[in-house]
Amino acid sequence: MEILGHFINGKIVEGGSDRFGDVFNPATGATIKKVSFASQEDVKSTIQAATDAFPHWSETTPIKRARILFRFRDLLEKNIDKVAELITEQHGKVLSDARGEVIRGLEVVEYVTGIPGLLTGLASKNVGTGVDSYGHRYPLGVCAGISPFNFPAMVPMWMFPIAIACGNTFIMKPSEKNPEVCLFLAELLMEAGLPPGVFNVLNGDKDAVNALLTDPNISAVSFVGSTPVAEHVYSTSTASGKRVQALGGAKNHMVLMPDANIEQAADALMGAAYGSAGERCMAISIAVAVGEDTGDRLIETLKPRIESLNIGPGTDNNMDMGPLISKEHHEKVK
Repeated sequence: MEILGHFINGKIVEGGSDRFGDVFNPATGATIKKVSFASQEDVKSTIQAATDAFPHWSETTPIKRARILFRFRDLLEKNIDKVAELITEQHGKVLSDARGEVIRGLEVVEYVTGIPGLLTGLASKNVGTGVDSYGHRYPLGVCAGISPFNFPAMVPMWMFPIAIACGNTFIMKPSEKNPEVCLFLAELLMEAGLPPGVFNVLNGDKDAVNALLTDPNISAVSFVGSTPVAEHVYSTSTASGKRVQALGGAKNHMVLMPDANIEQAADALMGAAYGSAGERCMAISIAVAVGEDTGDRLIETLKPRIESLNIGPGTDNNMDMGPLISKEHHEKVK
């Protein structure tokens, strides 16, 4: 069985750990691959690669960094179907949802191709007698990203394109449930001309995460996931002197007023609640119906729509919803 390793210093490496995780196809429940969980030595070598790459990359002009991201953007667009297939195979969402996820990530890459203008400094003349004020932007150093299973392409692309466009080097720790997407994105970045060590992928579990959160060579951490883990990431990283953004505990409420268009609200709720099998932070998990019969009318309108959902393998274009990512997550949702 194929074992997925790490992407360190411009190439795939097996890693030195004897611990592995199973990668499932949620549609069948079958183990399709295994992923190597990073050892402490793997973490150290990844951080060293990113640290060594930082001086040259930070001094590379923004326009040269933007050109590499332009090429990455083109390669990503050409490989949308390949990335979407990897997402569907290891997450379960239908291909249309998977393609939409890649496109949302692609939009961030497109945004940062304009980094030469976005990094423009500030200057204010005569802020005081004989005093001028100037503001400059400098790269921080090595940054780390920790992403969840529900968007294995989009959430990482919220993080690393902006970081590397600004002259930082980056270590991505994807979810161990669907790690292969980030490995493929790393290969596309190398094909686009990104120097080795600027973008690295470290696979693993909480041991790898904690090692990144506490290492003094990591300057900043970005996280998306559950609230308890977000709190741990924030408190641990800030205690180590890092800049942190930790996003957790989403989900949304819909407030339905008595005069609402019930048909329109039901259609919106179907997409919001069942898109990506509901495994997304922007999902609406609770509808608050205001008025004596608003809730009854909503349920009456929703029921046939829910019953008509085609649920099955995400690779089948006739499906409206694929499986949840695991049996454990299915039990949690129930």
